[in-house]
Amino acid sequence: MRIVLVGPPGAGKGTQAAFLAKNLSIPHISTGDLFRANISQGTELGKQAKAYMDAGNLVPDEVTIGMAKDRMEQPDAVNGFLLDGFPRNVAQAEALDAMLDGEGMKLDAVLDLEVPEDEVVKRIAGRRICRNDSAHVFHETYSKPKTEGVCDVCGGELYQREDDSEETVRKRLEVYHTQTEPIIDHYKAQGLVVTISALGKVNDVTERAMEALRGEKAA
Repeated sequence: MRIVLVGPPGAGKGTQAAFLAKNLSIPHISTGDLFRANISQGTELGKQAKAYMDAGNLVPDEVTIGMAKDRMEQPDAVNGFLLDGFPRNVAQAEALDAMLDGEGMKLDAVLDLEVPEDEVVKRIAGRRICRNDSAHVFHETYSKPKTEGVCDVCGGELYQREDDSEETVRKRLEVYHTQTEPIIDHYKAQGLVVTISALGKVNDVTERAMEALRGEKAA
């Protein structure tokens, strides 16, 4: 299956992408991984991306599209892939359409993870990270530490990252609504969008997504 995963920040796309890709035996292709791989390998596209990033500028669509195209042409993606973070806007979606059409391929589904805006803010703004080890993550509501402000694992101080503040989260949501959400309408016109609730336990959301995708495949 060839799937695009969309949803607002805090919807759990990364977590769901990993589970779904494993269940479907297809590679999980995330924009972040594409950038890191190309930059660390010193590819031409990686050098271009790094130059823009070092200058504090956004990486142009054509660079991101080029990285995605190279990755989707790898042998492990022959039978499908799950795209996470790409396409990020309608221009990238149109480029992906053209790319797949040129190869005689098409998307099977666009999985839209739906989460109420207040829940997104609650999820992200409630996160607390350990200063000693960023892998130690807690949450004011869903995963409280035994002692407030103290990491259960190592005793380090817990803090809120600057980009996890409510103000920043709401700005990120504005960007999502303006830039990324329009791709849902783009794909709805093609009859590809499958919307599921991303509320509840991780496993429940994964099963919900798998059921929806099985329905799409059967159709």
